[in-house]
Amino acid sequence: MITTVRYALGSMLIGVAVFALKYLAYWLTGSTALYSDALESIINIVAAGAAVAALRVSAIPPDANHPYGHTKAEYFSAVAEGVLIVGAAGAILYDAVQTLFDLRAIAAPIEGLALNAAATVLNGVWAAVLVRQGQRLRSPALTADGKHLYTDVVTSIGVFTGVALVALTGWLWLDPLIAAAVALNILWSGWQLVRASLGGLMDEAVPEDELDRIRTVIFENSQGAYQSHDLRTRHAGRRTFIDFHLVVAGDMHVERAHDICDRLETALENEFADCTVTIHVEPEHKAEV
Repeated sequence: MITTVRYALGSMLIGVAVFALKYLAYWLTGSTALYSDALESIINIVAAGAAVAALRVSAIPPDANHPYGHTKAEYFSAVAEGVLIVGAAGAILYDAVQTLFDLRAIAAPIEGLALNAAATVLNGVWAAVLVRQGQRLRSPALTADGKHLYTDVVTSIGVFTGVALVALTGWLWLDPLIAAAVALNILWSGWQLVRASLGGLMDEAVPEDELDRIRTVIFENSQGAYQSHDLRTRHAGRRTFIDFHLVVAGDMHVERAHDICDRLETALENEFADCTVTIHVEPEHKAEV
């Protein structure tokens, strides 16, 4: 938990540095497109703060009121980030429309674009770190933050190209149009984040490839049992919950059935970090045909 919080705090610091660079680029140029890029960086800072809070809550051990733990708190952080993204998109669209009726030339384009490029490189490096570590630590909050930063990098590259075209061609109307395109892209990324997080809150099953791995582990470690069925899975933050029915001989000694269950639980826990396994033992007449 300490590691994930440190990465989230790092995101806040990187977010502040990126915002400072992008806002300075907007201040020098007056570009609406660069303004839209800077505004998205504010979301990154707020979202990183939300991730810190969510990670702290998710690390609280299970208690009487929350016997399955608090790991779902991370999904609320990702949902909050999606909502913030939608709000920022609305603000950018409003400014883009206003600018269309009051076109203005871009000042100091070389300096502004150089600052924007530096911020984009910094964002790209940190996004790669977050996605890699978020997947390693099984943290939805870190992974969502990293994927959003990737979207920010793509957006920034588009903005850079567009503002460069405005400076070269003098097509001032292109600046607010680029900002509007950024807003639409932000809306899409916000929806994707919310959709993925709602899936976790609604106890969506694990991905099919992970489900296949679970079935394989159960099959390879269920010697002594007749069959397994009714496999159910769900994610809660970085924790995976796995439960299924295990059919054994009706006259099997309880201790023997318990040994088989222990073997299965150990194998699954070795394959999937932070998993909770529940096995319901049944006699052979409960086997599925």
